[in-house]
Amino acid sequence: MPVDAQDGPGPEDVVVGLVAAPGPAGSAVEPAALQQELARRYPGTGWHVVPVVDALVVPPATDDELVDAARDRLLAAGWDLAVCLTDLPLQLARRPVVAHASPVHGVALVSVPALGPVGLRRRGLALAVQLVEELLGGGAPDVPGEGDRARGRRLRHRARQLAADPRDDGGEAELRFTARVLTGNLRLLAGMVRANRPWRLAYGLSRALTGALAAGVFALVTPDLWAMADAFGALRHAAVAAVAVGATAATLVVGAGLWERAPHRRVRKQVALFNLATTATVLLGVLTLYAVLLALSLLGAGVLVVPDLLAAALGHGAGPGDYLEVAWLTTSLATVGGALGAGLESDAAVRQAAYAYRGSEVAPADA
Repeated sequence: MPVDAQDGPGPEDVVVGLVAAPGPAGSAVEPAALQQELARRYPGTGWHVVPVVDALVVPPATDDELVDAARDRLLAAGWDLAVCLTDLPLQLARRPVVAHASPVHGVALVSVPALGPVGLRRRGLALAVQLVEELLGGGAPDVPGEGDRARGRRLRHRARQLAADPRDDGGEAELRFTARVLTGNLRLLAGMVRANRPWRLAYGLSRALTGALAAGVFALVTPDLWAMADAFGALRHAAVAAVAVGATAATLVVGAGLWERAPHRRVRKQVALFNLATTATVLLGVLTLYAVLLALSLLGAGVLVVPDLLAAALGHGAGPGDYLEVAWLTTSLATVGGALGAGLESDAAVRQAAYAYRGSEVAPADA
């Protein structure tokens, strides 16, 4: 029978708090899907998943700080277990930590960026179920002759024990699921950039886009620019484009103060990942802006630049390649104009690209 995550918990249900950081992290695990999968795995146990939006901590923060904050939330809400979906990157000895289970606290963490940019819901659900099993003692293997109802009572008893406030930190060891150093860090960085949604940065830079379009229109109808575009080779065009994109990105990062500094040595690696994700987000956003401007420049060149005038300025016949060169150089110069406009953007508009800034937006805690 389908399980409705919105129904209230029964007296015999194991209550799992699913705490997600504000933003894309909450899409990694659907509460109803988790409840249904747990019910399928343990048919003799009632399950109730309570979805909550709460960042729990202000970044940068360690996984131990997250566990403590989640434990406080668990005790305050009266849950049996807590699974937290965080957008913070967690590491252990240079290895990305994908998940962290603390049976003594009844708390598990999932670092959503470490799941990578694709297959998020499938991997997130499988990992959340595995973490609940680990919190309950490795999945609570079957006892010979034990039925579903008896097993369910044993699991509920185990969950109630975890929910009791521990007197010390002794007991079972904490478990961390780590990934390979190289591929894991690349997947982690890709997941952080995906969570930042860099393609939305170009849409938010209205002043930068306006400045770029104004610069592009003036450049597009200048015969001297046509001659320069014709004289440039592909390598020079690429170099000018790289400088234009880099200048715009640097203006955004420096102007809005997106570069973070580590307040403590223990979070230095995490802050370094914040800065890498922010820089990659800004670069991809500016490249998106560049691609849009290139398409508009090609359209504008086809409409505004008369073939006979272009041929006269170049001293030879004008073909599609010449129009592409004109549009390419126009786009590069327009992007530099966009860098000037980017300096006029409000900090709030630009700082959405900063990973730590986005992660620190704590939504009101749900009841």
